[in-house]
Amino acid sequence: MKRIIVAIDGHSSCGKSTLAKALAKTLHYAYLDTGAMYRAVTLYFLEQQLDYNDPEQVARGLAEIEIHFERIEGQNRTFLNGRDVEHEIREMRVSEHVSPVSTISAVRRAMVAQQQAMGKRRGIVADGRDIGTVVFPDAELKIFLTADPDVRTSRRHLELAAKGIDAEWNDIYKNLLERDHIDSTRADSPLKKADDAVVIDNTLLSEEQQLEKALVLAKEKMV
Repeated sequence: MKRIIVAIDGHSSCGKSTLAKALAKTLHYAYLDTGAMYRAVTLYFLEQQLDYNDPEQVARGLAEIEIHFERIEGQNRTFLNGRDVEHEIREMRVSEHVSPVSTISAVRRAMVAQQQAMGKRRGIVADGRDIGTVVFPDAELKIFLTADPDVRTSRRHLELAAKGIDAEWNDIYKNLLERDHIDSTRADSPLKKADDAVVIDNTLLSEEQQLEKALVLAKEKMV
């Protein structure tokens, strides 16, 4: 069976990473967490107190950033300049800034270049907002994942609680809707469904059911 690229796009907290990780594990593919890359950039800007509205400060910050992933005890971990930041990048302070940071053209160009380099050997599953439209427009399988906003908020609330992060349900709901709006209306690489993407609405699907649907689609493309 040939090795392919699976591109999974969709709205905030609709389970893209959950599906991508499970699919990558089942197919024995690499998992590329593009959302974590933008979160790591955001964390760096916040920690270094860089004004991401200032192009010169953005350029200086990007020149100092190196991101890579490691699989530790079965978990995908994000490293920023050699430091494991998997926990920090999921905090609300990062969530509140990641969408405006990810709209910056210089940031997107830098991250897309890194992502495309990682995908040259195929055999990867990547999730994000513009994977099937910009990063890997030639991906053999493109999935657009969506779910009801209330369901997405509840899932995100449980995810944060499991990581020991305290956040109000209403704050999460507002943040998700704001990120949806910013992601869908930004000038550079907006969130949109690729013409050849398959839509999966997982509002009423379990993680196992959505994985089963994705596996069927992937295996059809691998023949």
